[in-house]
Parts: sequence; structure tokens; C-alpha cells
Amino acid sequence: MTGMIGSIGMVLAQATTVHGSVAGLGAGLAAIGAGIGIGQIGGKAVEAIARQPEAISKIQLNMIIAAALVEGVALFAVVVAAFF
Repeated sequence: MTGMIGSIGMVLAQATTVHGSVAGLGAGLAAIGAGIGIGQIGGKAVEAIARQPEAISKIQLNMIIAAALVEGVALFAVVVAAFF
């Protein structure tokens, strides 16, 4: 009987390890995606400012709002990956 309980415990421990690995992978992908997205936002904002320097305040405002939204979604994805 002890052998069976020990086997069940080992299976549960392995399942927890796999779940942790998948959660780490999901969190990493969310962070990479957010980094790429914010990089794209910043790059396009610089291009837009170079084309229309008089619109710098509007471009900066929109860039900061978009970057904050991307960062918020990434944080949500990391939390979901960690807890589910």
C-alpha cells in the first residue's frame, strides 16, 4: 500500500513540475511579446516625430498610452501563467 501512495505522490510531483515549467514558459513569452511590442511602438513614434515634428506632444501621449496598455496586458498574462 505504501508503494502505491508513493507512486501517486511522485506522479503529482512531476505534474506540478511540468505545470511550473509551462507557467514559466508562458510568462517568458508574455515578457518577450511585450518587449517587442513596446519596441515597435517606440520605433514608429520616432519615425512619426521625424516626419511631423510639430505633432510631438500628440505622438508622445499616444505612445505612452499604447505602451502602458501593452505592459498591462503583459502583466495580466504573467499573472495568468503563474496562477493557472
